[in-house]
Amino acid sequence: MAADTLLEVANLGKAFGHLTVLKNVSFNLSRGERVALIGPSGSGKSTCLRAINYLEPPTEGDIRLEGQSIGRRPNGQRMTDREMAPQRAEIGMVFQHFHLWPHLSVRENVALQPRKVRGMSRSDAEMLAGDLLGKVHLAHKAEEMPQRLSGGQQQRVAIARALAQQPKLLLFDEPTSALDPELVGEVLTVIKELAAEGRAMVLVTHEIAFAREVADRILFMDGGQIVEEGPAKSVLDQPQSPRLKQFLASLQLGGPDE
Repeated sequence: MAADTLLEVANLGKAFGHLTVLKNVSFNLSRGERVALIGPSGSGKSTCLRAINYLEPPTEGDIRLEGQSIGRRPNGQRMTDREMAPQRAEIGMVFQHFHLWPHLSVRENVALQPRKVRGMSRSDAEMLAGDLLGKVHLAHKAEEMPQRLSGGQQQRVAIARALAQQPKLLLFDEPTSALDPELVGEVLTVIKELAAEGRAMVLVTHEIAFAREVADRILFMDGGQIVEEGPAKSVLDQPQSPRLKQFLASLQLGGPDE
């Protein structure tokens, strides 16, 4: 493993019964690097992302964070959820839907993770939560209940909650797909700001212009495989594979991308 390599995904495969959704997916992520996964619906992007922290245990392959195998003991057997908990604490994930606790305030939602995962005191966790809510431009909403927030605001709280774990890697699974169009920009702005801080992240997104702006590299997936990869601007401006050319043309013509 190179000194600056954070994440290694090697020969990843996933099958649901007779349906194979990931085939021999391999890529590395360096510290501070941003990689975007793009592709049509059903191409395996979200499954790949969820396999990285074993929300979807892969059928085959190996995933390593800082050289340590995720989800597998040295003998190859799968870890229990309890054994995996310290590993998952190093990987913050933001989902399509927000999954905030409706009975807790915004501040309490964010403070819960560092208390449970990092063992912080309530006062320290709530102080951290306040700082992170400021980072996502929601310090003024700290005492609100989630149901009083817009979808965009709830997603920004979810981002603050992921940051509260103090993870080494951030995963974003279509973070704007559940939002009304006018709310998308506020979430993308926050992600851009996090990217500018040099945070390592893997993003599954259908926002192609956003991926072009934020990602260092793009992986184009189709049929459960990586069809093309490379620097973001090169992949999108000068696609090499016929399938990626077809995909990008469909977006320009207003066709469905997801």
